[in-house]
Amino acid sequence: MEELDRCLCPWCIADGSAAEEFAAEFTDVGWGVPPEVPEAVLQEVSTRTPGFSGWQQEHWLYHCGDAAAFLRRVGWTELQSYPDAVESLQNDHDSDSVRALDLDGEATAYLFRCRHCDRHIAYADSA
Repeated sequence: MEELDRCLCPWCIADGSAAEEFAAEFTDVGWGVPPEVPEAVLQEVSTRTPGFSGWQQEHWLYHCGDAAAFLRRVGWTELQSYPDAVESLQNDHDSDSVRALDLDGEATAYLFRCRHCDRHIAYADSA
């Protein structure tokens, strides 16, 4: 969909008309989707939610049976304000790898917030 980059308004993405007109998906719903997340939520994330750019294949995170809200790209410094996100990262990575994350570096993290319980979660990615 790179040919559509900067050509779509966010309202056309949000109402689904852009996905319908271009047979497009704007966000990868990801792997490891919890079974309690309804198909309608996955459809909304993939066709009505603007994506973000990551090093590898981006993927969405879920919590409380729903899609979490993407907040921003973060490194170790920014993560200091989100100990719950640090905890989620340490479930998949050792502490040294998490401390090496850098907002503008080749290893970074993507921060999300649960829309129900406000817990912060994240995943790490590198070039």
